[in-house]
Amino acid sequence: MSLQSLALTENWPVPTAAAAVVRADGTLAGSHGPTGQRFPLASVTKPLAAYAVLVAYEEGAIDLDEPAGPEGATVRHLLAHTSGLAFDEPRVMAAPGTRRIYSNTGFEALGDHVAKATDIPFADYLHQAVLEPLGMTATTLEGSPAKDGVSTVDDLVRFAAEVQAPRLLDARTVLDAMTVTYPGLTGILPGYGHQRPNDWGLGFEIRDGKSPHWTGASSSPRTFGHFGQSGTFLWIDPDARAACVALTDRPFGAWAVQAWPPFTDAVLAELRAGA
Repeated sequence: MSLQSLALTENWPVPTAAAAVVRADGTLAGSHGPTGQRFPLASVTKPLAAYAVLVAYEEGAIDLDEPAGPEGATVRHLLAHTSGLAFDEPRVMAAPGTRRIYSNTGFEALGDHVAKATDIPFADYLHQAVLEPLGMTATTLEGSPAKDGVSTVDDLVRFAAEVQAPRLLDARTVLDAMTVTYPGLTGILPGYGHQRPNDWGLGFEIRDGKSPHWTGASSSPRTFGHFGQSGTFLWIDPDARAACVALTDRPFGAWAVQAWPPFTDAVLAELRAGA
């Protein structure tokens, strides 16, 4: 049975929207809209890039605690947005591990680091390590590993299923990725302002008790994922044993702040009702 709540995307003030929910066992709970249409992901690119970095770690090409990025920073710092690098320029704003500074530059440094370690361009490494094994044939990285992915709901459902029941990574590595790294740090969540604490795992933002937030009021504190400035999101709620992907072609703004949380709450309510 398809989730009726997904039809709420028709009320969003966007030209096009597509959404789907996939359960932890890999079954599709429902989908709505053109799930095969390619959309720019913006920062929803980051979880895909992070997964490729973690594959490189498990393959032994890199270590999470080896130097990477600015002086004193490591791969782990870059993944957790604690390297000290500024948002969108190669400028150091803090000592590693002291502040949560959301950084596109940090993810670009990660891509460069993995490319150098593997002698494979990062877009190609992402394709070989993650996209191809998962059958994500419509997904490409067309520039920065921080923000230049293009994908479909159908492909991201495959990724969300993988994260919930890992085959490409050891489950313990994924558990680390969804667990707060460098807890207690303050920072700014783009679009939502200063947060204390501003919790992240390795490439995934963690909901915890953040308010306001782009997920729902009924989302569990363990919920993790990412949203993008192109009007996109992917969340995984381990307590609900489900993940949701939504892609649109309208930039993130006040409309998303208003529309996304009640949508997520409706999806979770329907799942809890046994849909």
